[in-house]
Amino acid sequence: MSGPDPAPTLLNDRCPRCGGGFHCGAADAHCDCFDLQLSPALRERLAATYSSCLCLACLRELAAQEASAGTTPGRQ
Repeated sequence: MSGPDPAPTLLNDRCPRCGGGFHCGAADAHCDCFDLQLSPALRERLAATYSSCLCLACLRELAAQEASAGTTPGRQ
């Protein structure tokens, strides 16, 4: 018999864009979104539009939309 399974990450946050559950790890000192390249302009729009964090899927989608529109993430 093996030991207990590690506790699953709680999906204790709700994305204000899609409504999906996710876990924001910012308070844990590392969130998956820390590794995303989001332009300052996109970060500013997100902060003005949403009062809380978005899930990783939405952040990736918005970054991809911005990139396909011709804006290079990370560039000002």
